Amino acid sequence: MFHAKPLILLSTIAVLTTTACTSPTGELGPRTKNGVVTGAAIGGILGAVTGNGNKLGRAAVGAAIGAGIGGAIGSELDKQARELEQSIGNDQVQIVNTGEALVVTMPQDILFASGSSVVNGGLRGDLGALSRNLLNYPNSTVEVIGHTDNVGGADYNLSLSRDRANSVAQVLFANGVPSSRVITIGRGEDSPIASNLNATGRQQNRRVEIIIRPYN
Repeated sequence: MFHAKPLILLSTIAVLTTTACTSPTGELGPRTKNGVVTGAAIGGILGAVTGNGNKLGRAAVGAAIGAGIGGAIGSELDKQARELEQSIGNDQVQIVNTGEALVVTMPQDILFASGSSVVNGGLRGDLGALSRNLLNYPNSTVEVIGHTDNVGGADYNLSLSRDRANSVAQVLFANGVPSSRVITIGRGEDSPIASNLNATGRQQNRRVEIIIRPYN
């Protein structure tokens, strides 16, 4: 038989998960929903296994707290993404807010000449804008991941993707981003997002992804 206290706490969750990070119309922003849901789930698990008292009550409290934290992270990412979009102003650079991280995708064809790992001068301004954004939001880690298509040898592509990720990271460092926040990864041809059987797909696969993960 349920007690009144857990039921009240469950009601609190419902209120928090429908009011955290809402739009002016009262709807959850599409980019913050994942943060709220994920936070609630994690908080529920933590609440269920810690503290004293009724397990349902602990889960309810944990879920409520988690929903608030997740919603706050999602809202902060919304703000950061908007500012980044405005400062970069390049429609070839894709910025996606997953609710847990920002994924900035730069096609390698605009970053580098064919077979080169030297960053094109025209893209240094965009990477400078990204660096300033990262400095404005210091509570995050940054993964710079290089990807290639499958043209050429796998070992060559892996090495090229690593070199290109490192080159992008060096531009971030030159603009003041601490190296302690950044890791570089080369994936070569191992993580395609499109078919390598045609030119359009291969072009999509040649990219550098910059993943910004907040922590609190």
